[in-house]
Amino acid sequence: MGKGTNEHADRPAAAGGTPVRTPERALHYSRQDINEKDIAAVTEVLRSDFLTTGPKIRELEDRLCQVSGAKYAVACANGTAALHIACMAAGLESGDEGITTPITFAASANCLRFVGARPVFADIDDRTWNIDVDAIEQNLRSSTRAVIPVDFTGTTADLTAIRQLADRHGLMMIEDGAHSIGTTVDGRPVGSIADMTTFSFHAVKTITGGEGGAVVTNDEALYRKLLLYRTHGITRDPSLMKGEPDGPWYYEMLELSTNYRLTDIQAALILSQLDRLEEFKSRKLAIVHRYNEAFAGIPQLTLQKVRDGVSETRHLYILRLDPEKLTIGRREFFDAMTAENIHCNVHYIPVYCMPYYQALGYERGLCPRAEKLYDEMITIPLYAGMTDGDVEDVIRAVTRICRYYAA
Repeated sequence: MGKGTNEHADRPAAAGGTPVRTPERALHYSRQDINEKDIAAVTEVLRSDFLTTGPKIRELEDRLCQVSGAKYAVACANGTAALHIACMAAGLESGDEGITTPITFAASANCLRFVGARPVFADIDDRTWNIDVDAIEQNLRSSTRAVIPVDFTGTTADLTAIRQLADRHGLMMIEDGAHSIGTTVDGRPVGSIADMTTFSFHAVKTITGGEGGAVVTNDEALYRKLLLYRTHGITRDPSLMKGEPDGPWYYEMLELSTNYRLTDIQAALILSQLDRLEEFKSRKLAIVHRYNEAFAGIPQLTLQKVRDGVSETRHLYILRLDPEKLTIGRREFFDAMTAENIHCNVHYIPVYCMPYYQALGYERGLCPRAEKLYDEMITIPLYAGMTDGDVEDVIRAVTRICRYYAA
């Protein structure tokens, strides 16, 4: 038994207590929320003439412009594809560098590698866990061409300061908004601040198409390039062609790219889900507020801070464990939550710690704050379909583990 506990303590399941939930009622860190309207929207497309390259794509792009405040949107296969074509449209190439955060999914850095550029990792702010603006400045070089802030968990870094920094140094600002559709900063929606903002519609995201992605921008020239790079570098736009069309079938391949199209089936699901964006945002924020209230007074935990002026669509809820105040480490805490039939996750392993990047010469110790955060964090369940009872079960599990294993 941990220090400060007694035989009457509410024992965690890992210490012989009764689990908070049964295996049949296990909770996972995230889950899609599909209703009958979503199913009907997909069925309608399946019965239509267009399964892909049809009218739902343009309808989705128009809706994304409304949500993001951007003038243009290009729907594509997934969030990784969105980042890739954004880097292509930005003109990044071999010899260039782009600065991003290590606390993100690998795609935020891989997109630079796809075009031959070099990712540079800047450390995080210890309060928001997003990229630190001062760390970006410290990593600027003559070869820096872009900065890729990531809206980690659905909240943001100081986008205003990053926008000013990018303008001051002539950098392209590509915001990875995979977690943050619907988030606003001082009343401005994510998608209206950066040169390009990317979204993801993976199954665990707030809005899902199973898979899917998009890039939004206010720059028409970037928009035209994004359209080209989404579809093999091929165009049917006569104004872009090098030769004279010899018939209505005529098209030209102007650049080398790949097939990053989205299907109308996925677009229909995403459109239907977007009708529920405010519902999802509101419910997830209610859960976040309840978690914050419950965990604020637990000395073994540190919570993520949200910048003033940010109204977030929260994607993940992360607890930071204090190793000095617990007799167990993060792995044991993770296993103890699993014993309660509450399945957690960890987001993310610092990208440069991956074997691929280690082989390129990136070394551990590059971003000490990010590495320390990784060692101490755990992602607990957060999704719109959680009931109040589900939320209280998570709180009870976390609380009993913290108390029992208090140092």
